[in-house]
Amino acid sequence: MITLYGIKNCDTVKKATKWLEANDIAHQLYDFKKQPLTAELLTEFVSQSDWSLLLNKRSTTFRNLPDEIKNNLTDEIMFAAVLEQPTLLKRPLLPLNGELNLGFKVDQYQTLFADK
Repeated sequence: MITLYGIKNCDTVKKATKWLEANDIAHQLYDFKKQPLTAELLTEFVSQSDWSLLLNKRSTTFRNLPDEIKNNLTDEIMFAAVLEQPTLLKRPLLPLNGELNLGFKVDQYQTLFADK
């Protein structure tokens, strides 16, 4: 069973979940609103991607960050900020076959699950 990481009420997560269900792919949602984002999990995400891809800079959460954080995006500062506010991450996150897939696009998922 795969794990999709995100927030249940996020429209993109809803689309990904609906696609997985329609294609009979067993999955579970790790909802950051109900389950904490741990340092270990975030470390795993960062090891499979980088901050420039992981951060949702168009999100309200990012836009509301203090300027001292937005203007000083070091690894340490972003790590702490994301642990405190997981909605800073792009959603959904789908670790699969050693890669972290960000967001949802139908063609992307069709390719990822072509052999399922």
